[in-house]
Amino acid sequence: MDLSKMKVIIPIGGEGLRLRPLTIETSKATVRILNRPLLEFPILELARQGVKEFIFGVRGYVNYKSLFDNFKEGIGLSSRYKIKPRLHFKYQPRIDSVGNADSVRINMEYYDVNETTMVIQGDNLFHIDLKKFVEYHEQKKATMSILLKRLDSVEGFGVAVMEEDGRIKNFVEKPRPQQAPSNLVNTGIYLLSPDVKEIFKEKEVVKMRREGRMDFGKDFIPYLIETGRSVYGYQTDELWFDVGTPERYLEAMLTLLKTVPEEGFLGKKIDDDRRIFIQGQSPDSIRRRNYIRRKYKEKEIQLEGNILIGRHCHIGTGTYIEESVIDNFSVIRSEAKIIRSAVMDRVYIGEGASIENSIIGRHCEIRSTKDNPVRIVNSALGDDVVVEEGTVIIRSKVYPHKLINTSSRIEDSVIV
Repeated sequence: MDLSKMKVIIPIGGEGLRLRPLTIETSKATVRILNRPLLEFPILELARQGVKEFIFGVRGYVNYKSLFDNFKEGIGLSSRYKIKPRLHFKYQPRIDSVGNADSVRINMEYYDVNETTMVIQGDNLFHIDLKKFVEYHEQKKATMSILLKRLDSVEGFGVAVMEEDGRIKNFVEKPRPQQAPSNLVNTGIYLLSPDVKEIFKEKEVVKMRREGRMDFGKDFIPYLIETGRSVYGYQTDELWFDVGTPERYLEAMLTLLKTVPEEGFLGKKIDDDRRIFIQGQSPDSIRRRNYIRRKYKEKEIQLEGNILIGRHCHIGTGTYIEESVIDNFSVIRSEAKIIRSAVMDRVYIGEGASIENSIIGRHCEIRSTKDNPVRIVNSALGDDVVVEEGTVIIRSKVYPHKLINTSSRIEDSVIV
């Protein structure tokens, strides 16, 4: 199959409950990771293999607004990454779906999709040899092919059991770990043959839809197997992450910092021997990068491990940063410590703050002082949170726009 003719449908209809508080006001597909929307990574992975057309199966205002405001028709992304011919992005019309499989049904009908179709999820990061996956699908004459990956922990995933020839004979959606029939998990990446359009019209499938349920894992995949359709598994050992929780977000971020090719950071290294990148191309960005480089070379700041710093950031004297990402326009004051954490764009972090294994949402303000420092550990802050001096936040989530009072101690809590 000519990959330039393939259409990729991305169902994005959920509320991102597991990734809260980062998804209260933002679609999980556009939560920023490595200083860009998460969905940009899988789109580029497929675009560089020749795919040109993507259909966003959006449901709900937050998902639509987030996706359209970030990606529009695809012109900007194509220009930024010099993709020619350019990418084309389309959006699900104002027709409500009752599950991710239903979203695919709607878009296949609306956009008259009549060729093998790829489905990916909006919160996945992956590497894949798409040509080999398609060849496998065509060789097996499969109705549906599912990309599978072996994981030590299958909790929260659909699990498949395959025959020797790769055909899936059993599929269980999110079993209890002790009841899982295998450790082959469903990545949510599928190839669908054109005859799926007719299967969507079958009486039992229509009944599912009328009952308000039409999810791939819970409903459609089991139906295909039960009715004798050829559903095959294609195992991968390549990188794949379901960025569905704050913990998985940080795990994915740390892996990407190690594995993304240098040109993928859209920045310049400030040490020839280490993966420390600072972004920006304008004269002002270059001046700011040179300023940070000088402080690093003169040991006024300490940068350890793999680090990405965005455009126009300020890093104060005495700051220690390890295995972390700092997004654009953020200000880090002196003697702050940031370890294995994500600091999103336009964040202010005051003097002496200590942030470890945490995510700090966009436009947050950490009002730490040397005499009364803030400490945040194993936590996630939503956008626009203000944390007053002396506060300690441990293993907690703070929803957007909250004010955390001076010297509060928050532990194992969700602040809504």
